[in-house]
Amino acid sequence: MSLNADTLIDRSYLKGQITKWRAIAILVIVLSAILITSRFDNEIIVSEYVARVKIEGIITDDIRRDKLFTTLEKDDNVKAVLLWVDSPGGTVVGGEQLYLNVGKLAKKKPVVVVMRSLATSAGYMATLQASKIYARHGTITGSIGVIMQSAEFTELAERMGIEPITIKSGPNKAAPNPLEKITPENRAVMELVVADFYDTFVTMVSEGRGMDRRRVMQLADGRIFTGPQALQLGLIDELGGEDDAIDWLKAEYSLSDDIAIRNREPEREKPKTIAELFSQMAKSIVIFPQIQLDGLVSIWQPKSM
Repeated sequence: MSLNADTLIDRSYLKGQITKWRAIAILVIVLSAILITSRFDNEIIVSEYVARVKIEGIITDDIRRDKLFTTLEKDDNVKAVLLWVDSPGGTVVGGEQLYLNVGKLAKKKPVVVVMRSLATSAGYMATLQASKIYARHGTITGSIGVIMQSAEFTELAERMGIEPITIKSGPNKAAPNPLEKITPENRAVMELVVADFYDTFVTMVSEGRGMDRRRVMQLADGRIFTGPQALQLGLIDELGGEDDAIDWLKAEYSLSDDIAIRNREPEREKPKTIAELFSQMAKSIVIFPQIQLDGLVSIWQPKSM
């Protein structure tokens, strides 16, 4: 069947459009692949600089972040570390590991903290071994404490005609369990666990800030503080931001006036296959709700997840 001129023109136009969009799609994929893979290449830095490391959002245990601190510690070109903290806290283990990383690094080179909007709970814990701590007037910090949360749905289950069945080796196994009423023994055991790390947190503050332990106990009831309040109580050193922190580093450690400040981030593992590459590309485009906070938590007002 012969086609008229208009139909031929339409088909030619459609083919051209398909070819164009295919080319654009291929270009986007290639550029994305280059962008993703380029982030895995180690940046070669040959001049002295101040490393800016950002601790943002919910703090969890992160082996890649641990490796970054080790790298900064061994890099002779890193003359100081500027630690940005903007976090409501997170897991106790995540905060504890950051506390240890900062302390180890601060023994080799100066680490100055700049608190942003939030530096509470495990976020505050992470700053305690820094060489100096700055906060803004509007910074919320403090919230020294530990929590363990659960819920109990036994009455709801009963109303719905659901009978939970639990077989366990001891009365405190899996407590707290939403499908079992908490017993006085359960509560006592969990309170001991919370109290144990609370005692550790208080010790961290006392030693890190050079404060009397009894004084720390008066402040460590979970309350939050503004920047000026924290300064007055000895929980931070100065009010200010990054410029103030850099000026202090230059004056205190004789750093060059034109020393560079470079962002440093934990390195991702290089993808070994095309499938891994596209998987990481997808994760860079779509944010998956993967954060889970199990066990002991040191956090203040987390966003809903």
